[in-house]
Amino acid sequence: MSGAPPLTLARLNSMNQTGFTTALGFAFELSPWVVERAWDERPFTSIDGLHAAMMAVLDAASTEDKLALIRAHPELAGKAAIARSLTAESTAEQASAGLDRLTPEEFARFHELNAAYNARFGFPFIICVRLNDKASILRAMEARAANDEAAEIAEAILQIGLISKLRLLDAVTA
Repeated sequence: MSGAPPLTLARLNSMNQTGFTTALGFAFELSPWVVERAWDERPFTSIDGLHAAMMAVLDAASTEDKLALIRAHPELAGKAAIARSLTAESTAEQASAGLDRLTPEEFARFHELNAAYNARFGFPFIICVRLNDKASILRAMEARAANDEAAEIAEAILQIGLISKLRLLDAVTA
């Protein structure tokens, strides 16, 4: 986006639904439908208000839509990271927690916990890595494996909310 005008609330509020969705689709991992459905709530007077509208979309979404959003996220330090096929946002976020610099032992532990978590819940473990480090992520993976599915779906959506808020704060100026 170098050379593109900055994303301001005024600019976003003036966009049609397609432009708005294209401009902010990155906020929810490979799931622009969240942004698209929040467009109707314009005008937004703050980034908090913008994000709240998007989270209201998630709150109202079906369990199937929530699961699709959760499943759109990559495993932490998983195959997509190794293959360098993550979104730019996920690549930077995982690197911020040091997940791109794991020892072989740490990588094996992440792989083991990812596999167990996915086998139990049928979706990847989600945490806002920018607010954590390797050790706290591993602790959370171990602790949350004991949750039931409903609790983990709710926690994943909460974490996605944190991730998307940070992404919006990085990209949009009031």
